Amino acid sequence: FLGEIISSFLLREKVDFIASHGHTIFHEPENKYTLQIGCGKTISKKTKTTTINDFRSLDISLSGQGAPLVPIGDLHLFSDFKYCINLGGFANISIKEGNNNIKAFDICPVNIVMNKISQKLGIEFDERGEIAERGKLIPGLLIKFNNLDFYKKDAPKSLGREWVEKFINPLLLEEYKSEDILHTFCEHIAMQIGVLLKDKSALFTGGGVFNTYLMSRIQHYSTSEIITPSKDTINFKEALIFAFLGVLRVRNEVNCLKSVTGAKHDNCGGIIYKY
Repeated sequence: FLGEIISSFLLREKVDFIASHGHTIFHEPENKYTLQIGCGKTISKKTKTTTINDFRSLDISLSGQGAPLVPIGDLHLFSDFKYCINLGGFANISIKEGNNNIKAFDICPVNIVMNKISQKLGIEFDERGEIAERGKLIPGLLIKFNNLDFYKKDAPKSLGREWVEKFINPLLLEEYKSEDILHTFCEHIAMQIGVLLKDKSALFTGGGVFNTYLMSRIQHYSTSEIITPSKDTINFKEALIFAFLGVLRVRNEVNCLKSVTGAKHDNCGGIIYKY
């Protein structure tokens, strides 16, 4: 499937190589495995183009989290911002600490949970947060979300679907209106993100940026200036950075930082399938 989609793209664009992350279906670094579907060898054969994939496995073999991978791009391509936050399935953050140092980690689930709640209401997602805004806060549920052990851990740390299924989904089954759960989870996200933003400017990207209610709640808890870039940057920043990871891999330069993942040393992840 990916090979066919990319082949259509290549009919109108010329590229040097393909850097493909794939879709994560398992991510449990504590058990030493991660799996993204989308076979690099198949993509390379289908597109007749050199393909790089499997960016995470090497880091995990070095006792790292295998995530997040984006901070190396935040450091080199978006260095003007103290904080870079992506609101996708999960929220992750890169924090520049001076002297070319960067700290990064996953903050909390976002769209992976918000969309699940929205779908109970018969819609794919609550794009502008209109349903969440109409809902009412459930204080007891908010406390349960905020008290989850993950939030007490120090970085490096990362999240996956398995964590959501184990710790978040059971809380969504409580007997409350879906719009109230959505409102409460939105507040939970805003609190977890906003408390981290205490200085200078914060660049936000990812689909969650279009949820204007969520963004307003994040600003409520933050003292940083929140920057939302162009629509293209919001939508494609992570794709741009994965292309950059591919460039670093081809050059055999570091594309994964031990300061971010907790690995034994900086590394250069990704398998190259040459064509």
